Amino acid sequence: MLKTRKFWLTVIFILGTLIAFLLYPLSSNKWEFEFDAEKLNFKQKFLSSLETPDSSDKRPNIIIILADDLGKTDISLYGSKFVKTPYIDGIGHNGVVCTEGYVTSPICSPSRASMLTGRYQQRFGYEVQPQNRYPRNRLEYYFFKYLMDTGNWIVRSEDSYPTQDAINNQGLPPTEITLAELLQNVGYRTGIIGKWHLGFKNDIFLPNNFGFDYQYGFYEAFSMYADTTDKNIINQHHTDFTDWYIWGQGRKGGFAIRRNDVIIEEKEYVTTKIAKEAINFIDRNKENPFFLYVPFNAPHTPFQVTKEYFDQFSHIQDRNKRVYYAMIKALDDAVGMILQKLKEDGLEENTIIFFASDNGGAVYTQATTNAPLKGGKISPFEGGLNVPLMIQWKTQIPSGLVYQHLVNVMDFFKTAVDLAQVNLPTDRTYDGVNLIPFITGKVKEKPHPALYWRSPSCKAIRKDNWKLITNRGEVLLYNMADDKEEKQNLAQQYPDVVQELMQAIAHWEKGLISPLWPQIMDYRFVISKEEEYIFTF
Repeated sequence: MLKTRKFWLTVIFILGTLIAFLLYPLSSNKWEFEFDAEKLNFKQKFLSSLETPDSSDKRPNIIIILADDLGKTDISLYGSKFVKTPYIDGIGHNGVVCTEGYVTSPICSPSRASMLTGRYQQRFGYEVQPQNRYPRNRLEYYFFKYLMDTGNWIVRSEDSYPTQDAINNQGLPPTEITLAELLQNVGYRTGIIGKWHLGFKNDIFLPNNFGFDYQYGFYEAFSMYADTTDKNIINQHHTDFTDWYIWGQGRKGGFAIRRNDVIIEEKEYVTTKIAKEAINFIDRNKENPFFLYVPFNAPHTPFQVTKEYFDQFSHIQDRNKRVYYAMIKALDDAVGMILQKLKEDGLEENTIIFFASDNGGAVYTQATTNAPLKGGKISPFEGGLNVPLMIQWKTQIPSGLVYQHLVNVMDFFKTAVDLAQVNLPTDRTYDGVNLIPFITGKVKEKPHPALYWRSPSCKAIRKDNWKLITNRGEVLLYNMADDKEEKQNLAQQYPDVVQELMQAIAHWEKGLISPLWPQIMDYRFVISKEEEYIFTF
């Protein structure tokens, strides 16, 4: 009897210990942070000191059109054989096409943070993608890591995760100054139509509190394009691990469609609706200088398109690719609507238009490959970082230009700021440059001696024709002049080049800070049987 009792007490003790081990919270105050009060105060004083310049009548309207997960070779200007994109192409034909246009991150949110601030996002801790959810305990962690089929997505091992308060603080730090804030304070009307994805759980992160007079769209990484039960909508699901989560969110919370932070019921196909909202914004503000930021969510998942566009690609047998191409066609037509509005209102000549994608195409959808570029979204290969980038400004930028030096979406910020005649604060480093003197040939030097990238496990640099990637101890070196497809690793042949580029990265990193929050997932890229990588961004 005593032996039996002792046995069960032992079992209960072991089970209790195991349960306590599995359910013990993994969140800690390690990831707690506060925004610098002095920097906030400085920002407020600086913005309030700005004045509209006397020569304000010479300032152009500014439009940034950003696609979401659009690969460079997904549009016809850069070689797509599957989709004709005459309106997007027209921006380049009427101005300059950049062959070496880059983003600062191969993933959405950090890339956008950099573009709107003109600074490498690592300078203010926005190094990795913000997250709404982390494993609360070891039970959840082990379940996701070992029991759930996540495909090529790998749950990262961290010693701790952010508390809910820390999660709520994930967003563009309010100490940063956006392009919208600068332009708003010198007389521009400002609007964002589309995807924000720079924080929303705390009101300080909302676009209306970052310089935008008008907002339409959603706050999160994605939203539904339309009602899934609409008979005019084609829905395409994927086997990828992320797909079930995306479709499950619907339009709840940060995925809801909002106008100036008020949730609305949107029935129109969102890609087309974004264009119509942009047109309305232009119509309301055409008598004043305006800044319009149009971050489309196309062709990001979930894959949804109207039957009208789907039917245009009946010759494509692969249904997944057919929907993808149709979404890009809808995006191109939406861009065309905005361009036509500018033409009708006589605003073309006094409006500079920037177009880019926030990162390369998402190969995990199996709808795109970014070929001939290697890799895609999440990877530091060209398929993830080298994006379509073009600028139109009639009368100021000659049509038909092709610019082959390194440029970056950060440069949109500095170009716009200079054209709007805005002085920048001197308390921080800016990394973008005004591209106009470079692309028009007035300045012969290169805009950037080098471009840099960093994530928790990966670093990269592009300098002249060399590109170096270090990832989990592996060193990759490519000569981009001869090997844009990144097929031949030259690290062993050029150790001096490796050392020089590593030193350049180390020097750049001296101006950076650690990530404000951890990444939760890695992604395995299988390039071939002999070539496989795991990246964190």
